[in-house]
Amino acid sequence: MEKKKHTAPINIKNKKASFDYEFIDTYTAGIVLTGTEIKSIRMGKASLVDTYCYFINGELWVKNMHISEYFYGSYNNHNARRERKLLLSKKELRNLQNEEKNPGFTIVPTRLYINEKGLAKLVIALAKGKKQYDKRQSLKEKDDRREMDRLFKR
Repeated sequence: MEKKKHTAPINIKNKKASFDYEFIDTYTAGIVLTGTEIKSIRMGKASLVDTYCYFINGELWVKNMHISEYFYGSYNNHNARRERKLLLSKKELRNLQNEEKNPGFTIVPTRLYINEKGLAKLVIALAKGKKQYDKRQSLKEKDDRREMDRLFKR
């Protein structure tokens, strides 16, 4: 009989991205990590604030993703804000690269999680920046939803 570890699922979100951008398309990418980085992610010590993706030589990289140094890591600990390579299929990379060339589009990470196999995955979105009035509309919709939930729970 197998023993399964029951740990809290790791689900780190970039909440500001959904406020600043309108998501057009989403992709799930693998990340190239070192041993101490995956251990820190499993402890929930990562942040996606001010993170973005860009292309170098046809490869997709994520910049500014903060993964705290592993507490028990010794001399071989990682740099907290190093650039990390993302793993997607060639077709997905080609599509993203073509779409990103359009003005106003960018690629932003929205969620970091660990799947059932224990691998770290990053959900990225092809996004278009919102204007100021779009942001106000998003806040109004959020407040309306909160008000409706509050009224119907009584």
